[in-house]
Amino acid sequence: MSTIPGFNQIQFEGFCRFIDQGLTEELSKFPKIEDTNQEIDFELFLERYQLVEPSIKERDAVYESLTYSSELYVSARLIWKNDRRRYIQEQTILIGKIPLMTSLGAFIVNGIYRIVINQILQSPGIYYQSELNDNGISVYTGTIISDWGGRLELEIDRKTRIWVRVSRQQKLSILVLLSAMGLNIREILENVCYPELFLSFLNDKKQIGSKENAILEFYQQFACVEGDPVFSESLSKDLQKKFFQQRCELGGIGRRNMNRRLNLDIPQNNTFLLPRDILAAADRLIRIKFGMGTLDDMNHLQNKRIRSVADLLQEQFGLALVRLENMARGNIYAALKHNWTPTPQNLVNSTPLTDTYKVFFRLHPLSQVLDRTNPLTQIVHGRKLSYLGPGGLTARTATFPIRDIHPSHYGRICPIDTSEGINVGLIGSLAIHARIGRWGSLESPFYKISERSKGARMLYLSPGRDEYYMVAAGNSLALNQGIQEEQVVPARYRQEFLTIAWEQVHLRSIFSFQYFSIGASLIPFIEHNDANRALMSSNMQRQAVPLSQSEKCIVGTGLEGQAALDSGALAIAEHEGEIIYTDTDKILLSGNGDTLRIPLVMYQRSNKNTCMHQKPQVQRGKCIKKGQILAYGAATVGGELALGKNVLVAYMPWEGYNFEDAVLISERLVYEDIYTSFHIRKYEIQINQGSERVTNEIPHLEVHLLRNLDKNGIVMLGSWVETGDILVGKLTPQMVKESSYAPEDRLLRTILGMRVYTSKETCLKLPIGGRGRVIDVRWVQSSKTDETEKTESIRVYILQKREIKVGDKVAGRHGNKGIISKILPRQDMPYLQDGRPVDMVFNPLGVPSRMNVGQIFESSLGLAGGLLDRHYRIAPFDERYEQEASRKLVFSELYEASKQTVNPWIFEPESPGKSRIFDGRTGDPFEQPVIIGKPYILKINSSS
Repeated sequence: MSTIPGFNQIQFEGFCRFIDQGLTEELSKFPKIEDTNQEIDFELFLERYQLVEPSIKERDAVYESLTYSSELYVSARLIWKNDRRRYIQEQTILIGKIPLMTSLGAFIVNGIYRIVINQILQSPGIYYQSELNDNGISVYTGTIISDWGGRLELEIDRKTRIWVRVSRQQKLSILVLLSAMGLNIREILENVCYPELFLSFLNDKKQIGSKENAILEFYQQFACVEGDPVFSESLSKDLQKKFFQQRCELGGIGRRNMNRRLNLDIPQNNTFLLPRDILAAADRLIRIKFGMGTLDDMNHLQNKRIRSVADLLQEQFGLALVRLENMARGNIYAALKHNWTPTPQNLVNSTPLTDTYKVFFRLHPLSQVLDRTNPLTQIVHGRKLSYLGPGGLTARTATFPIRDIHPSHYGRICPIDTSEGINVGLIGSLAIHARIGRWGSLESPFYKISERSKGARMLYLSPGRDEYYMVAAGNSLALNQGIQEEQVVPARYRQEFLTIAWEQVHLRSIFSFQYFSIGASLIPFIEHNDANRALMSSNMQRQAVPLSQSEKCIVGTGLEGQAALDSGALAIAEHEGEIIYTDTDKILLSGNGDTLRIPLVMYQRSNKNTCMHQKPQVQRGKCIKKGQILAYGAATVGGELALGKNVLVAYMPWEGYNFEDAVLISERLVYEDIYTSFHIRKYEIQINQGSERVTNEIPHLEVHLLRNLDKNGIVMLGSWVETGDILVGKLTPQMVKESSYAPEDRLLRTILGMRVYTSKETCLKLPIGGRGRVIDVRWVQSSKTDETEKTESIRVYILQKREIKVGDKVAGRHGNKGIISKILPRQDMPYLQDGRPVDMVFNPLGVPSRMNVGQIFESSLGLAGGLLDRHYRIAPFDERYEQEASRKLVFSELYEASKQTVNPWIFEPESPGKSRIFDGRTGDPFEQPVIIGKPYILKINSSS
């Protein structure tokens, strides 16, 4: 079995590609700048640039609300020529700061973790389609899509005449376009396969009489110019630049797609639309009209490309360099005008680049605040794929075929994990093994079966390529199980399912989770659930609150360990050595003669107000190896993801308190802190320097409201605060009208001309529901360009302990969610035959109607595992090995638990999985046997 790639690998590879290639590509486009008199030359050397190490650490950037970035230095040369001498100066200049990616695959901007998600766009190239017009006649079109999304459409009518539409404007003859591109009639007819079809346009001599007329007509339609424009060289150059070079730039991916679709051999570095492209596209359109070609599936992933973090950052870097160029030109002009000697650093500064990235991370739709509710949420957020955003689709206009699952998604985009609501199908998630290829395509791995050797080698295939192979689907080959020669297996071929002999199989899957996302891969027995419920479960796991006493699941899928490892919640040893000191906030590791300090996360607030905390798991004097876990994080136990608790559940009605989606729970969950969680709330107040002051002397307020303030007027660390308490005492000056002056104030105003001010109380007060313990106070200065606008803010962080209560939301891993309606005393809860009261009571009617039967398998197997002290890690689709494999496993474990514990009620042959239980209020047994089990139940963060 192959190793599962790192869940953050997509983000890391994208950022490294930007640093290694993107910066060089954009710097190479920076022109040599000269003034009109050619007295000053300024240029950058792309071979010599460097990114320096950040001046602050990631944790300090978060704490001080700064941006974790690196300064970019580039070598520049300035040549100043005049009549007397030639002055040359080379200098390494600072052109700005570039935000750096952290170990979480995110960026820290102004102290906030932000993630750049991947976008799915239509790949540039040409696509042939057929649509019915108003008369019910098929109209064949060929659409050329540029690198930035512009469209040029070729259309063939009933008379086999080919027209051109520019951005859906009025159509023009294709001969007008070709003539405007520089071809004459003879060259056009000599380079097409069907010249007789082009002769139908030659009746109108005026329309294509000359290149000038063609340029005028095309420019009139393209620029929407009224009247009759007059031909000039400037008009021709303007059309050449704005349309053929900017609007129709194909880019590297577009050129590759055009060459492949039209069988061209144009060099890859020629990224502009050429007359040869138009001629080949017209020939292919004619052949398709007469049934000699195939139409394109626009929703196939081979016609899509991924716009990754590398592409977005490179695009912003290019925009910043354009602004830098304009700044340099302006400063050169100013130097000549005012006769001062420039230097390379004087011509540019860091503002354009720094501000460009600042605006991008704050305002761009694909730059989002990293969701850090729990460790799973962090890694899932970075693997999202969005059809929305600039150049993409909108939720209001996206059609059903775009949102639907496509066969090419297999192993690349998860068919389960997507958003709910209006964005369903438009925001997806990468499959576990998917990766982004060189040309922006999503690739999926397969094992290629070799006839010579019994082994198999792994290869990554882009969409469309795997359709030319017989791919074994859902069989024992996926886990290297030997099969007999006469066995017949199901296979995929050209988006169809076939049944073939095993000798004909070319490829097979490498992993049973290959086609699922991380969230869906954490659902045990997912094959027994309806897809809608699996979708809900994937989303609800990301809303689970880290509990104060985490517990790993009895029934899992085996991916919990890697999910916890890649989330960054664990502290990992980077080197081998010996632990010389351990504390709640740091671990000191000695190795290779050096002492490494490993800081731990202590009560850090996430953007969903959950508490992120690390607990050391090593003792002083212990020798450790590289990669060993030093500390567990929030929602992790034993190095595995632990989002919920294994609790005893009965599926039965109880006095209507679990009607529909209501849940009845025992008071044990409250008193034993089973579902207790910690939350951190942030309260902030702005302070303007000079006018406002922070003080603990606030008039007209009761003394007990100010009891927690120190001498500076700020709440003390460790204080317990209640609703209405003052967290920060602040007074704001307020000018009073003369009519309301007191007599002594009126005297001062008359004699000394003094204005009378009074202070208004503008304190930071604790709102309702905010009671808790003060764990941190931060005084943050946010300086602006204007010294008079300097402001300060005081942030108070309060830790709250929240026990489970009526109204809280709980959920399983199968889309079974509910609201707690009543908390019963333990003695009133239904109890088992060994006297144990159950912890929760679920409504049994919610299982068959919602078709999420996987929860029954999980709960029964969890009951057996709890009694046998075992943990199970089960891959999905275990029926590939034998029929009813899941049922046989559960029943065999229940039977073994019954034998070992000498409790025959655990497995009763008449009703396996069910047991007769008793009413805690009366002691009488219930009328029918009830399913009891130990599923993994999560507490959902319903309010942030």
